[in-house]
Amino acid sequence: MTASERGRLLVQRVSSTRAFTKVAPHVVPAMDKAVHRLTGGKVMLSSQMLPSVVLTATGARSGRPRRTPLACMPEDGGTFVLVGSNFGRTDHPAWTANLIKNPQARISWRGRDVPVTATLLTGRERAQTWESVLRFWPPYAAYAARVDREIRLFRLVPRD
Repeated sequence: MTASERGRLLVQRVSSTRAFTKVAPHVVPAMDKAVHRLTGGKVMLSSQMLPSVVLTATGARSGRPRRTPLACMPEDGGTFVLVGSNFGRTDHPAWTANLIKNPQARISWRGRDVPVTATLLTGRERAQTWESVLRFWPPYAAYAARVDREIRLFRLVPRD
């Protein structure tokens, strides 16, 4: 096993803990926003663990743009999956309500601004994608085990 693989396993173990769930939502997004802004959208600290984007979606209640750094699962063909795990906390993250109400959004991906359309996955498509998500990042299983809600999954498809 390489040092990189050992590091990834360590990060997976740490991110599955309840302590991480309490601290990470307050620290990780703030650090990601700052580094993303300072590097002109080219770097996010959390992308050292997982691929990451900055989602800009229209607020469901405010109607104003809301920027949220998020881990993502890139898929073949240029689509992305976003996981509304909220670090294993009880409520759905606000960005998921924003995408349900306003599915036209933008992501910043590796320094590029990409207009996307978001689709909430349901049924068989959600089940198949959830299995892929768990292979991609196993700690999502620990998050799901802690909550009484179905974790929302969105597929983002780039628009022309």
